[in-house]
Amino acid sequence: MSGIRIEDIEYLAEVLERHPRKSLLKIAKSEGIEYYKLKRLYDRYYGKYVHVSAIYDIAKLGLKSYVAFLSVPREDLRRVALEMSKNPFIPSIAAIFGFKNGISAVLHIPKDQTDLIDELLSKYSSDYEYYEVRGYPERQIEFGEWNLSYEYAVLMDILKYDARTSPTKISEILGKSRPTINYMIKRLEETGIIRKYSGLVDITAYDRGFCGIADDLSEKLLEKYKNYEILIGVLKPHGYLVEWYFSSKEDIGKKIFEFSRYVKKFAIYYFDFLKGIEPNYKFSERVKKDGSGYRSILEF
Repeated sequence: MSGIRIEDIEYLAEVLERHPRKSLLKIAKSEGIEYYKLKRLYDRYYGKYVHVSAIYDIAKLGLKSYVAFLSVPREDLRRVALEMSKNPFIPSIAAIFGFKNGISAVLHIPKDQTDLIDELLSKYSSDYEYYEVRGYPERQIEFGEWNLSYEYAVLMDILKYDARTSPTKISEILGKSRPTINYMIKRLEETGIIRKYSGLVDITAYDRGFCGIADDLSEKLLEKYKNYEILIGVLKPHGYLVEWYFSSKEDIGKKIFEFSRYVKKFAIYYFDFLKGIEPNYKFSERVKKDGSGYRSILEF
């Protein structure tokens, strides 16, 4: 971290989020800033501390989002997490200790495979619970279908990893012309499958997190949400998921005391426990090669 300016990193992330796929020259002109200053920041920080990622509306692709909590003995934690990380329908995994001791996972499940969730989770634990989760505040959702070719799945993986990948590079990977690549990206944007582009900062001091499940949202909690950037999810058929990230250097007991009063059960995420295990979120491994739909969530 020596010599690194967090302010410069955050500034670069904000600028790139406003202009996710423009060239640096066009960004400099749009922002009214010196090109060479922007380029110096970009060369120093992009790809190492900052990257731009496409954020997808998975409901339009026929996927439902779930959060699952599994009891896993501590000695088996990394082995089970490694198994789960091989499944592209499980894009996020974290160690958790509290109302369940083991693993918390996010699941993206094709709408016609939700009846397989119990069979999927029972591969990893005999004691688990899961909930469908949606964004807060809740909005009306219509679930679509996967009706794109397999090449779109590969393109989506590229844009998820680095939305600033050039059309030339993408055309080399997909074996398609630049105009075709531009058309495919525009189609994803105009249909709303690409919901937005996000400038992400890869430096974080947050290696812990509070996870709570509540029946109702109190006014006091909503105030905390506004002031402390708590993340809230709507659980189906009823309830709310409350998350708040912090550092292990902070007083965990104080965090628990502060937020546990608003939830009926809670646990603490330990993000560093599974360091080195990277979940597989690739659409190209979820989708059948002929583009006809999704593979089975039980294949992996």
